[in-house]
Amino acid sequence: MRTLSGLQALDQRRSVPSLQLGEPGPDEATLLRMLASAVRVPDHGKLVPFRFLRIAGEARHALGAFLAQRAVERDPQAPPQAVDKDRQRFSHAPVVVAVIARLQAGHKVPEQEQLLTAGCVCFALLQAAQACGFGAQWLTAWMAYDPGVARALGLADGERVVGFIHIGTPRQEAPERERPDPAALLSDWTP
Repeated sequence: MRTLSGLQALDQRRSVPSLQLGEPGPDEATLLRMLASAVRVPDHGKLVPFRFLRIAGEARHALGAFLAQRAVERDPQAPPQAVDKDRQRFSHAPVVVAVIARLQAGHKVPEQEQLLTAGCVCFALLQAAQACGFGAQWLTAWMAYDPGVARALGLADGERVVGFIHIGTPRQEAPERERPDPAALLSDWTP
């Protein structure tokens, strides 16, 4: 039988908006401990179809400057508020971990399964951050899908951003939100 504390950890999980995350962030040892938990996901074929890219310190601001430039390239009519929002996206949480999917085309394990494994890593990292006393939020937005951003981040062919996991100390408690009723989502298949 599963322990209640494990279910409680899942039941208490909530995202802390990146705007509400501040110092301190996890130190090197704590981040590595969190990543050690995050890699314990289902991985058909043991392909490890993911890797991590840490964005911390001044790199956050440099990425923000690049995003602002890229936003204007994508839309020269972009409102200044939107461009500034992109500039500030990575400035709040002290550590952002980009989870990068490394998809192997043509492998017997379908790319969809590889991508799902990388997505599981994002969720597991959220859980690990909370277990270590931090707040975290999984974000994507346009920059996760933009080829120019992928090049700037050094992604190789077959790699893509699955999520930017923003991690830091919550400045306030994250509010609970209404969750779906599992009974309303469950149906039985009958032949």
